[in-house]
Amino acid sequence: MGGIVTSRILIVDDEAHIRLLLEQALEDLEEKGVELLTAPDGEEALRIIEESRPELVFLDVMMPRMNGLDVCHAVKNTLGLRDVFIIMVTAKGQEIEKVQGREAGADMYMTKPFDPDEVFQKAVEILKIGE
Repeated sequence: MGGIVTSRILIVDDEAHIRLLLEQALEDLEEKGVELLTAPDGEEALRIIEESRPELVFLDVMMPRMNGLDVCHAVKNTLGLRDVFIIMVTAKGQEIEKVQGREAGADMYMTKPFDPDEVFQKAVEILKIGE
């Protein structure tokens, strides 16, 4: 992996295989200067967001220690990091979670199982990476 890091993506999920699937979907972006970061829970995610300021976060909703809604709220409201684009990722496509996600400040919603191509395209679009 060479080159200058131009942006960062943080992948947050308590399930290791989901983190791996998202990493695999996004790994081609590393050639374009994107650094991929991961966190297994909300507390770790918040620490990484404060330190590394990723431009894009794929954030699981249901996690131990601190759920995704709380992390999202903390990032957007407590820390005031409005420029961090947060995509809430959940196994449930329930409307109530989408409403709660919007209220917490989420920029977008994605349900599991997700399409790796869609994940890649969204990241390219959000980070404005030229193909």
